[in-house]
Amino acid sequence: MLDERALSGTESPTTNSAALPKRVTTTGQTKTALQRIAEQADEHIDLGEAALLFAALDSPTSDVSFYRDHLTAIADMVGDYATQKDFGDTPAPEQMADALNESLVRHFHYAGDDETYDDLDNANLMRVIDRRRGLPVALGILYLTAARAQGWAVAGLNFPGHFLIRIESRDGRRIIVDPFHEGRIMDAPALRELLKIVAGSGVELEATHYRTVSNRDVLIRLQNNVKTRRLDKGLFKDAVDAVENMLLLAPESLSLWREAGVLHMRTGHLKRAIESFEKFVSFAQDGPDRTKIAKVIHELRERIN
Repeated sequence: MLDERALSGTESPTTNSAALPKRVTTTGQTKTALQRIAEQADEHIDLGEAALLFAALDSPTSDVSFYRDHLTAIADMVGDYATQKDFGDTPAPEQMADALNESLVRHFHYAGDDETYDDLDNANLMRVIDRRRGLPVALGILYLTAARAQGWAVAGLNFPGHFLIRIESRDGRRIIVDPFHEGRIMDAPALRELLKIVAGSGVELEATHYRTVSNRDVLIRLQNNVKTRRLDKGLFKDAVDAVENMLLLAPESLSLWREAGVLHMRTGHLKRAIESFEKFVSFAQDGPDRTKIAKVIHELRERIN
């Protein structure tokens, strides 16, 4: 019931939707906007904007500006609450979590979707906003976007199987928040319990589980949920689309080019499979994997001829 992967940059993005089209009306415009985001330094990527553009690829008739306005409303409420409570310039991490939960949970009523966890809508940020339900990573993007709008230091964590957020105050104090379960603060016992649920009873907490990860990885994790759910439904062509959408953001990813090639083979698009595998070979270092894929390319060319 729990899956995904996580983030690093803690700065408020300096390049956001203001540098992108205010209204994207075609798939081509949306992909161009995503490619422009991909060119940015990781810490400047606006997670909310990028996630909305990915959602727009699956919902081309939706008005992106409506959802951008909603993200702004969430962030504004967080800021207003912090001001009303007089948090000052150096709020404690617990205060930041309280302000985020006041807006997202208590006012807008966001929550994790336990009942229909595998629904594709849970990984589409537009549908998450419509339904106020979603996956941990989708809800996490809402938390991260709202917190960064305040200039707060927040990051996603490399926790297995379930997206979590770290909030850090200026004096270095940290807490971990679970966006799927109403923004609850996770102490060590709660983390151990969650880890055993998602990774097995024999797994213990280790330092890597607290490591922050990149903005690109947050978005790849979100889209990977789309791909996985499409594969589970046997929608292989749509799964290929999800992988190629991820490649807009990570055009040199070996694993994604390999996966695109495999999926193109499964759908009978051998020329597209060759093109994807050739990309893999062009980026891969010499070794057994590169040799194996080069052999597959040769075999596919013989099948076509």
